Amino acid sequence: MSTDTPNASADDTPSRAELAARVDELEDALAEATDEDDTMKMSIIATKGTLDMAYPPLILASTAAAFGYEVTVFHTFWGLDILHEKRSKNLKLSSVGNPNMPVPNAVAALPGMDRVTTKMMEKKIDDNDTATIEELIETSLDMGVEFQACQMTIDLMDYDEDDFYDGVTTGVGAATALQDMADADIQLLV
Repeated sequence: MSTDTPNASADDTPSRAELAARVDELEDALAEATDEDDTMKMSIIATKGTLDMAYPPLILASTAAAFGYEVTVFHTFWGLDILHEKRSKNLKLSSVGNPNMPVPNAVAALPGMDRVTTKMMEKKIDDNDTATIEELIETSLDMGVEFQACQMTIDLMDYDEDDFYDGVTTGVGAATALQDMADADIQLLV
């Protein structure tokens, strides 16, 4: 099988020396890019702000950071409540539609049941000496996790940027989150 192209002229064909030089150039560029950053990267998108859904992105982020990953967590819509200092201390647990709740949906829909199931979960967290949301955020920030607050959601929900934990990056848009995901080795949507 011939590798000749019908319209290629002999003058357009690079010499062996030129090809070898180009291969060396590409190998050097690859080695430089590889040497620059061997750090694994994880990107998490947090979209839910209930008590039970606040834990997964925080636990995954802090664990990955402990293993040396560079971690960013982009919080959007209700996930933004996790980064809000006041709201994060009052996250609720929805008892309706949660198949792991110890009550049937008909009972879970009764007024006050979300409050009851939230108290049950808070007691379990306390009894098991599980870290609080605030403790996980502070630990993660100390380990270098970048928590990003979606600017569109901040505007939509009329939040004040000063209400977020110190160290939270505000003013982040979807384009930045997409680029971060494209650059990451692991991408998660929680």
